[in-house]
Amino acid sequence: MKTETAATPAQSKRGANPRTPNPGTISPRPAGPRIANARTANPRPALLAAAALVLFAVYVLLGSYTVTIPDFFAIVTAHLTGGEKIPGASFIVMENKLPRAVIGTLIGVAFGLSGALFQTMLRNPLASPDVIGISYGASAAAVIAIVVFGATGAAVSGAALTGALAVAALIYAISRGGSLGSRAGNDSAAGSRLILAGVGIAAALHAVVNFLLTRADIRTAADALVWLNGSLNSATWERAGILLLALALLVPLAAWLAGPLRILELGDDAAAGLGIRVGAVRLTVVLVAVALAAVATAAAGPVSFVAFLAGPIARRVVRAASLPASAFTGALIVLAADYFASNIAPELLDGTVLPVGVVTGALGAPFLLWLLVTSNRKEA
Repeated sequence: MKTETAATPAQSKRGANPRTPNPGTISPRPAGPRIANARTANPRPALLAAAALVLFAVYVLLGSYTVTIPDFFAIVTAHLTGGEKIPGASFIVMENKLPRAVIGTLIGVAFGLSGALFQTMLRNPLASPDVIGISYGASAAAVIAIVVFGATGAAVSGAALTGALAVAALIYAISRGGSLGSRAGNDSAAGSRLILAGVGIAAALHAVVNFLLTRADIRTAADALVWLNGSLNSATWERAGILLLALALLVPLAAWLAGPLRILELGDDAAAGLGIRVGAVRLTVVLVAVALAAVATAAAGPVSFVAFLAGPIARRVVRAASLPASAFTGALIVLAADYFASNIAPELLDGTVLPVGVVTGALGAPFLLWLLVTSNRKEA
């Protein structure tokens, strides 16, 4: 015998409104708003870009020689159109301040991206061109060119580029068991081998540089030391153009690698299961990161610790791994350090102008110690 139960008022209302889910069922949340929010939720990389733009303007307009905004635009317009130049001011802005600021921004972007690529791929904040020996490869090749062959200018930059690429290939071959691009065992172990191999080769190259400096005459050794510290004193529009062309090729490649790198952070096995060719992606990341560090080093010398600092600082500001944030942070570090070295340091040191690499090195050393202390606390 069938019995019928009277529907309660709440049940009647639910039956009358088909959009209200039945008890015990879960309605899926629309995915559209979540995707939109994920894409627009974090404005911090844009804030870093705005900060870099503001610092660029401060670098050009202020300092030991100040330029008003109307005069700046008049100088640039006259330079581009062949109009009347402002005596003294046109030369200072167009041949000193502006190319120096442009190259400082470009090498900051290059070093920041290079360090972020290495650190993200190896999941290790110590994995930067400064630490794993790539910068030392460029330095050793440049010093050999200066001391042994008497090279200057573009020849030194070419030697530095070649040395960085050669040392990077050697380090990667050692870390992969002698085969570039093959997966030799555990990839986390391969990353540790890459760092250790880089540190060992960097120590050997540092000894080579010291030996060459002791055998060189005083003037040649002084020129080599200026280059080794990393400096923007040799900034020219020709060098800025070459660097800009190199970054026009390398930055899109780095942007293309951002997606596979994000998947690699899940682990090599998970990435391989999602269709990522782990060995090929790692090799491509290494090539792009080495090329970025090499062209930046060739343009201004091994400006120490920019690649090492940019990634962790950007990660703390953005609260996530971000290649654009690392690039803008690198530009901020170089511009701020060179502004201090060329404008504030002379006031404090009786007119002594410091190379930008001295200031970034002074920033990087305590940051490295702080990073080691915090990592030890996390492990404890």
